[in-house]
Amino acid sequence: MRWLCFLLGSIGAAPAPPVKPLRFDLAALTAARDSYVFYLNGEERGQAVWQYEIHGAQLIFTATSELRPAEAESLRVVMDRGSGAPVATFHRISVFNPLSDTVLVEHDLSARGGQVEGTRRVGTRDGRVASLRVRRPLPAGAVWSDYGLLAAAVVDAAPGDSLSGRAYSEFGDSLLTLTIVAEPPVRVTVPAGAFETLPLRGAAFRVYVTRVAPRRVVKGESLDGAFRFELVTP
Repeated sequence: MRWLCFLLGSIGAAPAPPVKPLRFDLAALTAARDSYVFYLNGEERGQAVWQYEIHGAQLIFTATSELRPAEAESLRVVMDRGSGAPVATFHRISVFNPLSDTVLVEHDLSARGGQVEGTRRVGTRDGRVASLRVRRPLPAGAVWSDYGLLAAAVVDAAPGDSLSGRAYSEFGDSLLTLTIVAEPPVRVTVPAGAFETLPLRGAAFRVYVTRVAPRRVVKGESLDGAFRFELVTP
């Protein structure tokens, strides 16, 4: 399972009618390094590390993850802390699946002048790598679809809100509508402790985020109950 792509795609497709614009207050995210554990059908199957770094006006998010038996991901996303605008993104997934010849998918993209530009690469088991140039319009106010997960903790939302905004799908190479529904607050317990959270629901996935500093995602789960991840660092 390509867990990060799965989560982002799920968060970005909820059918609830939008009543508020979807905004991310990136300035509220502070430098941090968090670890998570993955569970698939109740069995521990891997881990991830998320890191937020502040470099002047930019917020840089990096993530590495492994999901057994044979998948690994690395992600680096650069954002403007003041405007919330996307700057760049690099995402690589290495996978072995006996039913597929694909062993690598990767994109390296930047946003400038109202355009998304960069490259995509796909590697196959025979060692060949295909590279494709990317150039797509990016409307004003649109963000990377990754924001739906990595910046979920700083969504401007109150319980009962339905929020919607435009985003660029990094792997889908298309514009989509990110829609998030804020559910009633709930206290959750994970390996890192107990937290008061605001659940944010998409079409097939829910994340639980804190509303006081430090703002963070402490738990995520698929609505069918098959997959979840939980914060490990206190």
